[in-house]
Amino acid sequence: MKSINPKDISTGQLHGYLLGAIAPRPIAFASTVDAEGNVNLSPFSFFNVFSANPPILIFSPARRVRDNTTKHTLENVLINKEVVINIVSYAMVQQMSLSSTEYAKGVNEFEKAGFTEAASVAVKPPRVAESPVQFECKVNEVISLGDNGGAGNLVICEVVQLHIDETILDSEGKIDPVKIDTVARMGGNWYNRAKEGMFEVPKPLTTLGIGVDALPEAIKNSAILTGNDLGMLANVENLPEEANTFVNASEEIHILAQQQLCNGNVSEAWKLLVKK
Repeated sequence: MKSINPKDISTGQLHGYLLGAIAPRPIAFASTVDAEGNVNLSPFSFFNVFSANPPILIFSPARRVRDNTTKHTLENVLINKEVVINIVSYAMVQQMSLSSTEYAKGVNEFEKAGFTEAASVAVKPPRVAESPVQFECKVNEVISLGDNGGAGNLVICEVVQLHIDETILDSEGKIDPVKIDTVARMGGNWYNRAKEGMFEVPKPLTTLGIGVDALPEAIKNSAILTGNDLGMLANVENLPEEANTFVNASEEIHILAQQQLCNGNVSEAWKLLVKK
């Protein structure tokens, strides 16, 4: 067995070992607002529930390993002390992944990822309407675990209001683990789907995907393409040049494009959608 002293390897390598071994991890899809009221939405897999009375959730926006910068979510909760933690189902995983792109401060990831803002009852940040369960929280405390790249920041949240989609409940009013169909993070590009096992989602482009808000209306309003499909199509640097003059709105073509997306062939899907 390989034996390692954490101090003898790089933070990046240690980070990889931790994420690969401690898995699957639930995802806190956190919506916050900054001092000017701008909305931010970002996922975190350092997350879990730690108490029922009071109801306490904790997630950790770690300092970036590569350059030791902090994330907008952390900056926002330090200012406003409120957050909504939205649970991620399989039906929204591609859009969730797209939202993790490091867009500039002030950019609304709800719009970039194609999610719907739902007004909260007790806090300022909006909820993700597509999420099956949403927890409105006040932030009781933020505990910094260090000043170096990779250091976590424990955001201790108390649930003050929760919202549950009734379609995920069983006959006894309990959450059905199959119906909620949650996803969890593993190492690398890998995720785990509660009812089916492992699957892969390529990381968003470091050069910034165009976002769902930049997709042509014929695609955004498709009766065939799902939120996951739109998330994949929006994870490109630029629209194909042909999309400036023509986008096929045919349901038949959209079905064929969807089949390509199911196989991970984003470029082939785009070729179909812009072919006359």
